[in-house]
Amino acid sequence: MKQFAIIGLGRFGTSVATTLINMGYEVLGIDVNEERVNELGDKLTQAVKVDAIDEPVLKALGIRNFDVVVVAIGKNIQANILVSVMLKEMGVNKVVAKAQTDLHGKVLERVGVDKVVYPERDMGIKVAQALVSKNIMDQIALSPEHSLVEMAVPPDFINKSLEKSNARQKYGVSILAIRRGVEIIISPHPSQVMLEGDILVVIGKNEKLQKFETIDI
Repeated sequence: MKQFAIIGLGRFGTSVATTLINMGYEVLGIDVNEERVNELGDKLTQAVKVDAIDEPVLKALGIRNFDVVVVAIGKNIQANILVSVMLKEMGVNKVVAKAQTDLHGKVLERVGVDKVVYPERDMGIKVAQALVSKNIMDQIALSPEHSLVEMAVPPDFINKSLEKSNARQKYGVSILAIRRGVEIIISPHPSQVMLEGDILVVIGKNEKLQKFETIDI
């Protein structure tokens, strides 16, 4: 089972840590704030009060043995970058770091961080998409041009089969799954009929998805 370490237990770090715990993974939480550590002490596998810039202490915690280390330090950009550099130099297998700005992200990429995330920016994008979209419930950007979206079945598709909807040929998108209550229909057959209340998991180019989600609304 993968083991994760989360450095920085602010709003983002806590959300990542508790989500991983709920998924059944082991999680070490690290923060310099004793109050935050105490709050999460009984929720995580382990939570410790440590200044992450202290390299010997990180080594003593066996940080290099974790499969993924998430640097979720928010306000202190300098500490965020320094800790990320230390982790890579220590030989941590995968380092994921939170960035505040595009410039911050570019610096993290240059120092060798494996994945840079932009929680505030990405949440802003999701909020904006929700404001302009009547049908899309969630969206994951796969690339600057492609996304995976979860959306209510378009009214025009209700009681139609996937084959008759002609989604791929007519609209240029692919329906990967259908969520119907607690049931999830993976790789639905072309004869599968879409019902009112169904949630579709759809992949495609962003401009195609935008057109698709406005069908007959």
